Amino acid sequence: MATSTINIGGRKKREQYLFLIIFLCTCTIFFQSFSLSVEAASNSGGLKYTRHNSKQVSSLRLQRIEKRLNKINKPAVITVQSPDGDIIDCVHKRKQPALDHPLLKNHKIQKEAPERPKAMKMKMKHTNDKDEGINNNNGDEAAPAVEGKGKEGAWVVQQMWHRNGTRCPRGTVPIRRSTVDDVLRAKSLFDYGKKKQHQPPNNFNFNNNLTADLAARRTDAPDVVSGNGHEHAIAYTGSLQELYGARATINVWTPSIEQANEFSLSQIWVLSGSFDGSDLNSIEAGWQVSPELYGDNSARLFTYWTTDSYQATGCYNLLCSGFIQTNSRIAIGASISPVSSYASDQYDVTILIWKDPKLGNWWMGFGDNTLVGYWPAELFTHLAEKATMVEWGGEVVNARANGEHTATQMGSGHFAEDGFGKASYFRNLEIVDSDNSLSSVRGVSTLAENTNCYNIESSYNNEWGTHFYYGGPGKNSLCP
Repeated sequence: MATSTINIGGRKKREQYLFLIIFLCTCTIFFQSFSLSVEAASNSGGLKYTRHNSKQVSSLRLQRIEKRLNKINKPAVITVQSPDGDIIDCVHKRKQPALDHPLLKNHKIQKEAPERPKAMKMKMKHTNDKDEGINNNNGDEAAPAVEGKGKEGAWVVQQMWHRNGTRCPRGTVPIRRSTVDDVLRAKSLFDYGKKKQHQPPNNFNFNNNLTADLAARRTDAPDVVSGNGHEHAIAYTGSLQELYGARATINVWTPSIEQANEFSLSQIWVLSGSFDGSDLNSIEAGWQVSPELYGDNSARLFTYWTTDSYQATGCYNLLCSGFIQTNSRIAIGASISPVSSYASDQYDVTILIWKDPKLGNWWMGFGDNTLVGYWPAELFTHLAEKATMVEWGGEVVNARANGEHTATQMGSGHFAEDGFGKASYFRNLEIVDSDNSLSSVRGVSTLAENTNCYNIESSYNNEWGTHFYYGGPGKNSLCP
């Protein structure tokens, strides 16, 4: 009896196992059929997904991204692989993205060299200065380095893609190639390559939060007093002036970025228009560290422009049509090196933005005499005539992850009072007047929203003219 019971139990178990095998096979066939149907649907524009850097991307979105990239990435004459991973395409200058702009359909690239601003004698003095060391002036100021060199004589205008010795041929311009992953890091396809629009907080009380001078400046700089987590340490000219450009030499660092969607930059703003409306015109250039835009933490040369307060027009670098590049050696958006080190070698770059008095285009200069390209006058409304304000300084995005202030650094990550070799600086602040002459800025105002996080201190001497130190670490015991 016991043996019979065992046999019956074994038969039941075998039947259960057989049923389970049949069930699993049925499920496998079903899921295979379902997968084939999904794939078939995707081939007609539906549900197929591809992975990019751990992101699942639909075929439809990929199609839209590739369509956008085809407008940005023009056919290359030759391609250069940079040591930092960038791909630089040497594109025929008449095929560059700028000329796709509807306002530039009949634009002919300016061949005539722009009339350069006339420099003051004081500038010539320090340009030829033989002293390249960190020589203290009055105990806390340093003599400027020879333009283009650090204290050991290393050139600062070098870009990483130059290191393998390849250059773009004459008649072409170097353009950093954009990738699918670059676009996927942005919030959306529309947001790729654009700054976020800034608005002051609704409950911001200028009388309680700022001095009378800053309160008066409320209508002059929405890009400075912002409610979208942007913080600044800047110097600026008075409003309603007639300005035709600006120049400064900017200390270069690689500030650390806490969140991938944050950035830290140092730049010049040339501005005109309604600062509290939707028609602000802005031309910008400097260096930035932006993991979201570039996918790394390198310091990179950048440009920006807008004619509608950062709403729809304009973009960074050459990520939309507009800025016309003329130089075959400088790639906008490419990394620059070497960079400064704490209490060691200091490196800086000189940037000049000015309006050509003959043709009205806004040109960008890099270093002593290098012309990078220009923003055509046709792009602008207010800046088609002149600028009314210039700003110099640093900006960071404070995403306030976990409700705390970001630890993203501005400048070197050290406060202004730490001085040369430790804090970042802007030196030789100058403006271009109606006679196309450069003159040292006197009496600039300064602004920092939260001096416990980032601050700024300006000064003047015969070597550096008007200059300032700025920056900070962000989150600390006084900046929670």
